Amino acid sequence: HAINSLENELGFSLLTRNRSGIYLTNNGERMLEYIRDILILNDRMKQEAAAINGLDVGLVRIGTFSSVAIQWLPYIIKQFQDDYAGIVVKLFEGDYSTLEQWILSGVIDCGFLTLPTSKSIEFLPLKQDNLLCILSDQHPLHNQDKISFKQIEAEAMIMPKVGWDNEINQIFRENNIKPNVKFEVSDDQAIMAMVQNNLGISIRPEMTLSQIPKNVRILNLEKESFRFIGIATRPNLSPATKKFIDCVHSWLSDHNLLDF
Repeated sequence: HAINSLENELGFSLLTRNRSGIYLTNNGERMLEYIRDILILNDRMKQEAAAINGLDVGLVRIGTFSSVAIQWLPYIIKQFQDDYAGIVVKLFEGDYSTLEQWILSGVIDCGFLTLPTSKSIEFLPLKQDNLLCILSDQHPLHNQDKISFKQIEAEAMIMPKVGWDNEINQIFRENNIKPNVKFEVSDDQAIMAMVQNNLGISIRPEMTLSQIPKNVRILNLEKESFRFIGIATRPNLSPATKKFIDCVHSWLSDHNLLDF
């Protein structure tokens, strides 16, 4: 009924309705960004009014990638819900580029990202995560402490798929490495399983290596490299989102994980 009323007010259809489902019309696509903005502002207004009345209520939609979802978020959300039982948390998982688009379009209120990000996004740096090489204990180089970039170039490389590969490609660009990419997969466990079976080497952030199998070795890179993790938002945060970001900062600080 609300959509029908809005269509009558605007003078054109927003949705196409047929047996196969409901879809946005071209005009609906053009209006979607404004509708989202109205809903976001309406939610922020309600949260601000609740805050004025001394209540902590609202909704925080958080975007994340797997290593943060595993290593940090269960503990942060537990602390946040203990402190703010009236604020609902919703999680959205995606790759870096998807998370950035969700922030820009208002699908999520904040998201964990790595640098670089769009200039339209506000980025609060949290941690620098060391990038390391992993290979099987059957690999000829497994007894080394470090691996050179020339050695990397000569090996079969197991890469994360596009959207997950920003920091690794940055290493390749900065050091003029032309990798011999043998496989591309998006799942960290799949990459680990391939490395275990000596199908190639990979470069992974240290946060993804907390439960590394015994037959996988970790080597430092010839030159220290990092991904810079932070939490990103659009301007004008809701009260609930501000509280969540404060909770993230506090939890990381309490556990000596904050680097900035």
